[in-house]
Amino acid sequence: MPNDFNRSGKNTGTATGASILLAVNNIEVIYDHVILVLKGVSLEVSNGKIVALLGANGAGKTTTLKAISNLLHAERGEVTKGSIEYDGETVQSLTPNHLVRIGVVQVMEGRHCFEHLTIEENLLTGAYTRSDGKHEIARSLEKVYSYFPRLKQRRNAQAGYTSGGEQQMCAIGRGLMSNPRMMLLDEPSMGLAPQLVEEIFEIVKRLNDNEGVSILLAEQNTNIALQYADYGYILENGRVVLDGGAKHLQENEDVKEFYLGLSTSGRKNFRDVKHYRRRKRWLA
Repeated sequence: MPNDFNRSGKNTGTATGASILLAVNNIEVIYDHVILVLKGVSLEVSNGKIVALLGANGAGKTTTLKAISNLLHAERGEVTKGSIEYDGETVQSLTPNHLVRIGVVQVMEGRHCFEHLTIEENLLTGAYTRSDGKHEIARSLEKVYSYFPRLKQRRNAQAGYTSGGEQQMCAIGRGLMSNPRMMLLDEPSMGLAPQLVEEIFEIVKRLNDNEGVSILLAEQNTNIALQYADYGYILENGRVVLDGGAKHLQENEDVKEFYLGLSTSGRKNFRDVKHYRRRKRWLA
């Protein structure tokens, strides 16, 4: 049965061998016509799956998401090579507005709520591209409140005076109001207490399981991301250096040592970890 958030009539794949919804094919991104940030990045997101895009600050995670959602031009960036396909169609020339209309929405790093609007007014701005009427929008709003009951309690509060966790919930809820098939989440754990991070990820997982929303998740917190993802890609200096199933990556000794601070000899201290770049086997 179709859900409130997905586009009706679309192939949502199967539990085994789901079809590819998003394919990023060997893209390069340059800022200011000079600075090469992404150097041949390729990745795929299957229908109904959560894919984690992992790496340290500055690895190229946010740039990858902005390339997909076509938000690079606002920062003097552009995709100069490669292609981006969504639902079988090449989309890198489409406007951000058009991408939202066909089901691709990005939740930006740092939440970016409209501080002077209430929580509910913020949520309703996410439905600005929709043309299915007030009744359907109201249904989606109640659906968002069912996933984020705290937002319903705070629906009349000015967003700028709510907590960081509530603002992150509001940003995700606002994205859901556009009826996405593909959601790009940029650092949802940033600045939040560990308990809130787990709560946010649990809700994201429920949205994925119950609504079939495919998710590409850019995250520095490798441990929490791999707990909830189906598949992962690790970026280093604008390149994908490792990818695989989430469980496989969790068990990979390089990932344990360089991103989880663990190795076969136990947790590493700073003195041991600070020279990790010289010892990364995938960069040898």
